[in-house]
Amino acid sequence: MKRILVAIIALMLLVLSACGSIKDDAKQSTEAKTVAKDNFNETGLPIVKEPIDLTFFTGKSTINTDKFEETLVWNKYAKKTGVNVNFELVPFESLTEKRNLVLASNDYPDAFYSARVTAADLSKYGKQGVFIPLNDLINKYAPNFKKLLDENPDMRKGLTMPDGNIYSFPSFYDPSFLPMLIGTPIWLKQEWLDHLDMKEPETTEEFYQFLKAVKDTDLNGNGKADEIPYSGVGTGALIDQLKGAWGLGTRGLGHRFVDINPDTNELRFFRTNDKYKEVLEYVHTLYKEGLIDQEIFTQDSNQQYAKGIDNRLGASMLPNPTMLFNDDGFIGLGALEGPHGDQLYSHVKVPMVHVGAFVITDKNKNPEATVRWMDHFYSEEGALFYFMGEEGKTYEKASDGSLQFTKEITDNPNGLSQDQALAKYFTWLGGSYPGYVKEQWFKGSETLPNSIETGKKAEKHVIDEIWNTFNYTDEETSYLQSQGADMDAYINEMEAKFIVGDAPFNEWDKYVKNVEKMGLEEYMKIQEAAYERYMK
Repeated sequence: MKRILVAIIALMLLVLSACGSIKDDAKQSTEAKTVAKDNFNETGLPIVKEPIDLTFFTGKSTINTDKFEETLVWNKYAKKTGVNVNFELVPFESLTEKRNLVLASNDYPDAFYSARVTAADLSKYGKQGVFIPLNDLINKYAPNFKKLLDENPDMRKGLTMPDGNIYSFPSFYDPSFLPMLIGTPIWLKQEWLDHLDMKEPETTEEFYQFLKAVKDTDLNGNGKADEIPYSGVGTGALIDQLKGAWGLGTRGLGHRFVDINPDTNELRFFRTNDKYKEVLEYVHTLYKEGLIDQEIFTQDSNQQYAKGIDNRLGASMLPNPTMLFNDDGFIGLGALEGPHGDQLYSHVKVPMVHVGAFVITDKNKNPEATVRWMDHFYSEEGALFYFMGEEGKTYEKASDGSLQFTKEITDNPNGLSQDQALAKYFTWLGGSYPGYVKEQWFKGSETLPNSIETGKKAEKHVIDEIWNTFNYTDEETSYLQSQGADMDAYINEMEAKFIVGDAPFNEWDKYVKNVEKMGLEEYMKIQEAAYERYMK
């Protein structure tokens, strides 16, 4: 009995000690938040009265420098704001794995920057309290971002998780900047069109005839039959371009399985649709006749670019041949008209391309200051500074008001490429950054004359409404990542087989039934529920 009594007393003392520790931790946390708020300026610069240090888990492309803090943009911004950021850089190639490990370890930083946090993780870790809700903070301390939300209701829809909270700042492209939303049109070599005495294709049949002519003609004049009519990395992008010629993909690239049926105005799963079968039959014909690069399923983008530099490609899909092939002789196609009269430019990305580009965690003792720090880059002044830097140092303004980088960047005296010269000043190379992109201040390949001209062609038949991706509950996400993922993998596998001829099209009905057996009805119930939330 004495031993039991001693054990009970010891346990009570342990509990009391733990409670005291919890109270102390809570007290320290409250005191820290009070100190942070006393140090915070709600408006103007600097953002804080005394400098603060923040640590960001940060995605990095191979193009960028290994020390973000030393670039012009971040060095200047730290001095202006009083916020010193330590960017912990993680290569994009290993980003997902390391982000997941950091979150699982509970040893995560103040924020995730350019870290490509998914909507599923925003919902999951938001519910757990790891990511803090931003609704009130945006209303109080992010006037630039709030203005964008008010002007772009679809942006708010895409950011709002099923629990009603917003947990992130996104990468947002100006919806009127169509060349940026197109990203990778179908490019054709104009010189070869002229040599063949053919006009620019306007239908799928004319595109087919051009590719056939390329295959049969020594257009590069080297005496070899090495011309490749069309090349890319996989056939997915080509299908996404062509499906609009059959009236599919009516809500853009944010939804690769569902869209709205214009005849019924109802949600439609188009990957088993008879018209989609015709799209695959068309691509199969191109592949069977050698009009598609036979290495398309195995090559990477660098191998594709090498073929373009070697003057072997008649058509391709990539950001811009001017930059990547050093060849400004390509033109971008508009929407092709299909066999039933459909002519829809469906290859359009969502303006909110990365929903979780910037996320603040519960470890952050200065959330108000961090929100103000981020909000600046959604203003015209902040975005111009982020993408172009300082007038007279990194860019110049022409008499017509247009902006251009200085010659040190465009024609570097030390022989640096433009990207290498830019990396000294900026960290937006490689994408995934949180911020606001407009044609006025963004000088990537999407603003080159041939890209702008392609945008004008596409505008005539571009889809009416671009949806952001839907956000799902944890239960819905669980289904989509298990049975839904199996169905996704099966569909992609069978589409490749149909294209290369390993599966004959007389097995299409069997394929459709297999998709149905794998849970298509439940999948569509989830999409319908997410669609209803989105439209509300």
